[in-house]
Amino acid sequence: MSQRTLTIVKPDAIAKGVAGQIIARFEQAGFRILAAKLIHMTHEQAADFYAVHKSRPFFRSLCAFMTQGPCLAMVLEADDAIARLRELMGATDPAKAAPGTIRKDFASSIEANAVHGSDSAESAAFEIPYFFNGLEILPR
Repeated sequence: MSQRTLTIVKPDAIAKGVAGQIIARFEQAGFRILAAKLIHMTHEQAADFYAVHKSRPFFRSLCAFMTQGPCLAMVLEADDAIARLRELMGATDPAKAAPGTIRKDFASSIEANAVHGSDSAESAAFEIPYFFNGLEILPR
């Protein structure tokens, strides 16, 4: 079943100049890019986006990291997109990520882990409209 998910190429990957390689992996894995936008989040935007983690000890550093430079937010579509993207990204900790995953190949730490991806249909339903309005997303 076709599904949409949000991904963010994070500031560390943009700074390293590997965004194009990451996008190529999405396309090679069969994802269709429905929307893309280069953004530079404010602290308030990052705090609101990651509000689900507000009580976690890493919340402040996550918000600081996500606001240190530009990110590339994208809406991807594929059959079973959420699970497939999570597999393609690899484990949050790049040291534990499987060989050939985006995080194994491009991330340098748990925080500087190159990409974000929605972890559930509920998350995607919040995250996609956080960055994109309906006119910015290609129709199915």
